[in-house]
Parts: sequence; structure tokens; C-alpha cells
Amino acid sequence: MNRNLEENLSYLKEKLGYGITFDFIIRKLKVAHKQGALVFFDGFIDGDSTVHIMRDLQAVPQISTTQGALEQLLQKHVPFFEISIADSLDAAIDELLSGTMLLLIDGIKEIAVLDVRQYVTRGSEEPTLEKVTRGSRDGFVETALFNVNLIRRRIKDPNLRFEALKVGRRSQTDVLIGYIRDIADPSLVEEIKSRIEAIDRDAIPMGGKNLEEYILGTVFNPIPVTRYTERPDVAAAHLLEGHITIIVDTTPFVLLVPVTVWHFTQHAEEYFQNPPVGTYLRWVRTLGIFGSLILLPLWYQLALSPNLPEWIAFVGPKEPGRLALWLQLLLLELGLDLIRMALIHTPDSLATSLGLVGAIILGDLAVSVGLFTGEAILYVAIVAICSFATPSIEFGNAIRLFRYLLFFGAVLAGWWGLGAALIVVMLVFGLTKSFGIPYLWPLVPFDGPAFLRVIFRFPIPQVAVRPRLTRPQDQRAQKKRNRGGR
Repeated sequence: MNRNLEENLSYLKEKLGYGITFDFIIRKLKVAHKQGALVFFDGFIDGDSTVHIMRDLQAVPQISTTQGALEQLLQKHVPFFEISIADSLDAAIDELLSGTMLLLIDGIKEIAVLDVRQYVTRGSEEPTLEKVTRGSRDGFVETALFNVNLIRRRIKDPNLRFEALKVGRRSQTDVLIGYIRDIADPSLVEEIKSRIEAIDRDAIPMGGKNLEEYILGTVFNPIPVTRYTERPDVAAAHLLEGHITIIVDTTPFVLLVPVTVWHFTQHAEEYFQNPPVGTYLRWVRTLGIFGSLILLPLWYQLALSPNLPEWIAFVGPKEPGRLALWLQLLLLELGLDLIRMALIHTPDSLATSLGLVGAIILGDLAVSVGLFTGEAILYVAIVAICSFATPSIEFGNAIRLFRYLLFFGAVLAGWWGLGAALIVVMLVFGLTKSFGIPYLWPLVPFDGPAFLRVIFRFPIPQVAVRPRLTRPQDQRAQKKRNRGGR
């Protein structure tokens, strides 16, 4: 970069395709009797703020060309609060591609970066996947800065930090690491930062999901080792427990690390109900998750077992059907997945009709012609309901794959195959870790007080200690009460 305005503009034009790409704009103007230029991408900047800045610049009486002259100009004559200085053209291009506006003045070697961005955003709405009967109705959006504001509104702590990194040589995606400085484990924060900084790729177009696969390295294990949430209150609660939040620009959710299996069995609804009700909801949800894993292969094996005890003699189809029982169950499972995918790709106005066709008409006809037995459809439907009770889609999909493993183990080797497959599933859960934290903690390794907090929804005044899994610096969430005095 040099002091000649035209040479600097020529470099920017060549790099960014001026005259080819329609939205790259250079607006020349006079600043203190010197030639200047505003450089920006159309659609990113706020027009009103830009007009005010142009008026202020054109009213400047004079300006020197010494080092720091541009910064003095901005401080005295431009009443705008988001201003920085770029000391190279390449650094200025990185800022420009993020949506900011550049100010170049002939004879001055520095470039001013004016953050007058105005993104197209949708309103903050309640997440469809994490609805509650009570509580806030706002949710994260695709703009990282807005998501930070939603969290700061709930945690007005001077120790709350959001460190900004960029990922992708071409995309330059903004990634924000959020934590509370005097609570979060510093070594965990540094490890997350080092993993993100080590990413060397053109772009992460799928946002948070692409980033997760890089920093967590999950390839063959379907179990999610980070929790997604679209609720600011859930993210704030985890920050106060010592977790780390990772916010990726253009992604309407945040990643929470580290996590255990129990994080996927809990829901915000439990904390908007009284503790006994919240505990009941947690038990029912956990029972549903366990049922979605084991119920179908267990019923299949019992249905084929002779001489069952009288109290479970009703298990099994009364009429065999034209297809083998294992094939019926497999086709029904695949059919449910097809209906689920079809509903995702179907317009809302037609989704109800598709559900009626798939669930009622096809199912009734299949029973009428004898392809499927009514019991098979019943138990597959119960398993589907249990799957929908799982708060996390990612965890529910992992449970579905494990259910297939148990089912084929039962089909191929009976009770021995089911037992062996169940051992494999338990080993996978037991050996999985999230940033060094055992996935089954506090069950394995066992931690009694922490496990009680998993089983029961404790009243908030009784939760005085933060979970030990995050290794918090400040372990007490509530100071001890003074029992003295009157």
C-alpha cells in the first residue's frame, strides 16, 4: 500500500473484479480538498449512516498527510463509533469482504474501516425444536452479533468473553468462542481455540456442523459430542455452569461443549415447571429414549420365543402375515424414515395430507391385504413416538442407528446376538468422550451427588455447586448463607 489513491484503487479493482461483479462500488468524493473514495459492496451498508459520514467528510476544512493524520480526522470530524484503521490493502480487503466500508484518501497511507453494516436478518422467534409452555419466545438467528446480544441480555457479567476467530481462507467465517472468564477452565478454552485455529480449508459453508466435524473429529461414531441449542436461555445456563459456547456466523444455533449423554435427556421445559413435575418429565423422557433403543428388537425376540411366561404370553402377532416378521419391522422402520424425510421436503400446506396418506391409508391397506400384522405396526408406532420424545435430533438419529444394530443382532443370532449388540452399544457410550470428559459421567465414573442431580430436577436454590465435569474455577454458584444474626 502506498500514498497514491489511484494505485491503491487499481489494486482493489483488480483483486475484487471491479466492472465484472455488479455489487462492488467505488464512490469518489472530496475530503479537505483531496481526492478520496469510499469502497463497499452494495447491500451490506446502511444508507443513512453512509450519507451522514459523507456529509461530515466533505465538510472537513483541511488534513495533513503525516502518520496518524487519518485517525485524527476520524476522531474530530466523523461522529461514528465503529471505526478502525487497516495498515495494508490485504487486511482492508478482508474487512471489506466482511461487509464494512473503506475510506481511502490521496496522500495518506492508511485506510479507514467504517463498520456501517446492515445485514438482512429475520426476527428472533421461538425455536420449533425446543418449544416450552412457559419461558421466553426468542431464539438465535443467523447473525452472530445478534446472538451475542441475546446472551449478554441474560448474563450482565463483566467476565463474559466472546473471542472472535475467522475460519476458511475464502469464506472468512466469523466464529465466536463464549465463556465466563472466572468460571470456565482456561485449558479448555485454549484447546478449543487451538483446534479452531488449526482448520485449514477454503470455507465452512454449512456453518456450525462443518466446524463441529473439524474440532471434534467424529467420523464413525454417530453419538453427538456437542449439544446444539437455539435457545439463548439454555446457552446462558450452560455458560454459568462452566461450559463453552461456540457461535458461528450464518448459523442459527450455538454449540455447547463439553457434554455428556445426560445433556440430551434434559429439556428447558423441566425448569419452567415445579421440581416434582420437572423430575417426572425427565423420567418419562429418559424412559422414552431408552424405549426407542431397545423396545423393537426386544419385542421381536420375545415374539419368536416359545413358552413365554403367562404374564407376557400376549406378546407376538396373532396372525403371522405374508412377510417374515423381521422383514415387516424393517420395512416399517424404513417407511417411517421415508415419511419423515418426505415431510421435511413437502410444503407445509401439503404436509398434513402426506401424513394422512402415509400413516393411515397405507398402513390400513397393508394390514388389510395381509402384508403387515397390526402388532408390528403398533410397536413400530410406539417406538416412533419414543423417538420424537428425544429432545435432540442428533441424539435421536444416533439411537436409531443403534436400534438397527440391536435389531439385526437379534435377527441373526437371537438372544445371544441381541446381548452382544447391546454390549457393543454400551462400550461405544462408555468409551466416547467430549473434550476429555467421559460421556456417561456421573454414572461412569460414578459421582453420587452429581448423579442425583441427573435423576432429579432439584430446586434452583439447592443447586449451589457447579458441575465438576467442566472443571470450573469458581465452583460455587451460590454463596453460603449466613446462619448468624437475628
